[in-house]
Amino acid sequence: MTQPTQPASFHGLNLAPKLLEILERLRFHEPTPIQEKAIPFAIEGKDLIGIAQTGTGKTLAFGLPMLQNLARLQGQGLVLLPTRELAAQVEEMLLRLGVPLGLRTAVIVGGASMVRQTQTLRKRPHIIVATPGRLIDHLRSRPNLLDQVRVLVLDEADRMLDMGFAPQIEQILSRVPKKRQTLLFSATMPKGIVAIAQKYMAMPVQVEIARSGTVTDQVDQEILFVSKERRLLQVERLLKHYHGTVLIFSRTKWGVKKLTRDIRAMGHQVAELHSNRTLAQRRQALEGFKRGQYRVLVATDIAARGIDVKDIELVLNFDLPGSPEDYVHRIGRTARAGKKGKAISFVMPDQQRDVKDIERLIRMQLPVGAGSDPAPRVTAGRSRQSGQGPRRYGRPFRPQGSGAGQWRRASRNRSRPQR
Repeated sequence: MTQPTQPASFHGLNLAPKLLEILERLRFHEPTPIQEKAIPFAIEGKDLIGIAQTGTGKTLAFGLPMLQNLARLQGQGLVLLPTRELAAQVEEMLLRLGVPLGLRTAVIVGGASMVRQTQTLRKRPHIIVATPGRLIDHLRSRPNLLDQVRVLVLDEADRMLDMGFAPQIEQILSRVPKKRQTLLFSATMPKGIVAIAQKYMAMPVQVEIARSGTVTDQVDQEILFVSKERRLLQVERLLKHYHGTVLIFSRTKWGVKKLTRDIRAMGHQVAELHSNRTLAQRRQALEGFKRGQYRVLVATDIAARGIDVKDIELVLNFDLPGSPEDYVHRIGRTARAGKKGKAISFVMPDQQRDVKDIERLIRMQLPVGAGSDPAPRVTAGRSRQSGQGPRRYGRPFRPQGSGAGQWRRASRNRSRPQR
């Protein structure tokens, strides 16, 4: 007779009794898959590459081993992240774990006072949580700042590379001691990550939870074909239909500011989040959204990986993201902590190819929601020919296969204007 599978427990991950007590007090009872796989290897001091989407509990996956190993090594920890919001989020979790242990942290990010940060660093914090650019600023005046680093974490490494931080990361990696533990966490495994692993990590163990493009089944996804002129009317309709908190993504800072003004004029409590806001303004917007002061948050992709709010009812892509991977990160802001969520994306008539790229990554067809404009007409050069299969979204639907990429390139070439 097969014995029932016992639920996973932090007690089987070689964690110190004091950390187990803290987890129990914080009501963390069962590790997530990335925590269950990564923590034992990390506690052993091994270099590790963890591939997992945002929202899977990566902070505990590296935070718990870091705290335990630093107590043994008597050194310093360094966590590198792409954005200020992520840095604040990680520090918050580390403090929840480490305050009972006497943990001191320093957050080193742009937009804050260099003088105050320098004063904090002089107090020899146990862990430095930093964005690459601002940390480089401090290294210029204090070249030996990282000499005591024994555990280095690169969190959201693929995002840091996407944002152009590769030179800064290389510079920082050259400044930390060679004898250290390196933990790298990423949602994807691009060539840049492989290069870092080969050059700066010692025989890293790789653990992978979900391949790129994996979206939780708890997110109900759909697209709406909407002309540019009617998008604001659709926003107003959706905000009346959904009564919970709403996160709206726009691609540009100017678009965020304008949309925020329009939503405020509709009578909703709304905040904006983008890189032109000061650090204090960004913190106020994010904290206000978490507390319920603002029902709606309008943001650029700066928030795609930097928001840990468990009760977002709707994620709305006012603009489609620049890459399919960013779509996955955006909609991952809803349906967290086991709850269900909704993700709706506005699609303009000329963006059908972008939808196709997203569908290829997430391996599913996105349904067209109620209230969508009539399906766009087939454009010139894409007329249906016999035997090409059913029409979908106003254009031929192509089965995936060895010839799919060739057809896609040929179709793209046909659609280009002659010069």
